[in-house]
Amino acid sequence: MNEQQQTLLDFMRQQSDKLLSQTLEHIGLTFISLLIAVIIGLPLGIIIARKKQLSGTVLGIAGVLQTIPSIALLGFMIPVLGIGPKPAIVALLLYALLPIIRNTYTGITGVDAVVKEAAVAMGMSKWQVLKQVELPLAMPVILAGIRTATVINVGVATLASYIAAGGLGEFIFGGISLNNTNMILAGAIPAALLAIIFDFLLSLVQKLNLKKVKTGAYALPVVTLLLASFYFIPSAYGGKLTAGFTPEFMGRQDGNLGLREKYGLKIHTIVINDAVMYKAAYEQELDVISGYSTDGRLKAYNLVVLEDDKHIFPPYYAAPIVSEAALTKFPELEKTLNLLAGTITDSIMTELNYRTDYLHQTPERVAKDFLESKHLYKPARNGKAGIIRIGSKIFGEQYILANIYAMLIKGYTDYDVSTKTGLGGTKICFDALTNNQIDFYPEYTGTGLLAILQAPAETVNKIISDKESTYNYVKAEFNRRYSIKWLTPIGFNNAYALMMRQKQARELNVKTISELKNHLDSNK
Repeated sequence: MNEQQQTLLDFMRQQSDKLLSQTLEHIGLTFISLLIAVIIGLPLGIIIARKKQLSGTVLGIAGVLQTIPSIALLGFMIPVLGIGPKPAIVALLLYALLPIIRNTYTGITGVDAVVKEAAVAMGMSKWQVLKQVELPLAMPVILAGIRTATVINVGVATLASYIAAGGLGEFIFGGISLNNTNMILAGAIPAALLAIIFDFLLSLVQKLNLKKVKTGAYALPVVTLLLASFYFIPSAYGGKLTAGFTPEFMGRQDGNLGLREKYGLKIHTIVINDAVMYKAAYEQELDVISGYSTDGRLKAYNLVVLEDDKHIFPPYYAAPIVSEAALTKFPELEKTLNLLAGTITDSIMTELNYRTDYLHQTPERVAKDFLESKHLYKPARNGKAGIIRIGSKIFGEQYILANIYAMLIKGYTDYDVSTKTGLGGTKICFDALTNNQIDFYPEYTGTGLLAILQAPAETVNKIISDKESTYNYVKAEFNRRYSIKWLTPIGFNNAYALMMRQKQARELNVKTISELKNHLDSNK
């Protein structure tokens, strides 16, 4: 345990600048949205306390908004507000509205009617009653709502990194993708501490006496505004081009780390989810993105891959990885999965991805059409000889492969299948396999080499340029360490790549990563 703690501390020290930047962004996002939510929610709570017939409708709408899954809510915002902080702030303030509105309503309606009647008898106007009687007496309840909203926002703000809004989610999701526990904890621990600290501080404000609470009520917006300004502190990096990299790409040696080390590439970078970065590049919100060489969105959005002229990206040949226990339990499994071996080239996989990513055809339809084109499709058998559990990561290509394998198993064996698709990044899929939650999933040799095995640099440098050496190394090491077998590769190489819009690359005369680096250096 001490060794693990020391390793985490070392990681956090090494990433201290980035950790500070993400923490400031996280605080800023939390309090920008909180401030707007208070500006909207407090008056709404007062209005429905005055007009109780509206309370059910307003609280109902706020409640429904809070039940929408946070990632879905962010997804709804992107077509309207694009990527970056705006959709994240709107989503966060919508989550914060319910506790603020509800507690304002509860606090004001809970003020003793006798006290209000006495205030009116003394000649106070409705505004004076609200300002001098109702709000001060309701303030502890209102602050409890703001306190709840703050804790909710700190947690939900971790998802902001999915849409290039920053925050501590960059470390968390990067760590999940990279099978890096230290990276996950480096984001999760500060996020948890922020929630605890802000909850504690607001609990102290709640306990102040009436006079101090009045003062605190005026000071709170000022403090909130100050904390909201933290979001703008980290964004001091200029530059004429902006890159969008996934959380996983940011933390990989065959990613941003390698680009900086081997190419000396320094470009203004924002962290963004794979699901939206291609379209962001197409709509000119980003100039350079990390991506995958067989992704269908290359074709859909007229993007071009920059040549990796210094060879930092290893081969990423896809193959199913299967637990030895599953191969023993299901004797026909290996032969059936290997029916796909060598059948999918880079161009075929790009076309299949294009059909799901851009034409929005279902992975099931694409899988069936492909198998029929290769004369490999057979109707499902009875499936009474056992259930094989298939896993996949959370992007279109993996869904297609999972469905192809499911159809092969059902058509060529008496096994049935249970698909556990969309398992997130590498860590989640691999942990599910090693913990006997799934029997196999499609993996890539480069990911196996760098993200899972974390092979030494000297080993990587020796084998990185040869696909056979890379495959043989990961196959042997997986078998030795984990009792997991790499089956025969499917055929395509879905390597990491940097890509730009074709028109922009032509205008800048950029064909390689080195040329991109030279362009950036010449335009400082």
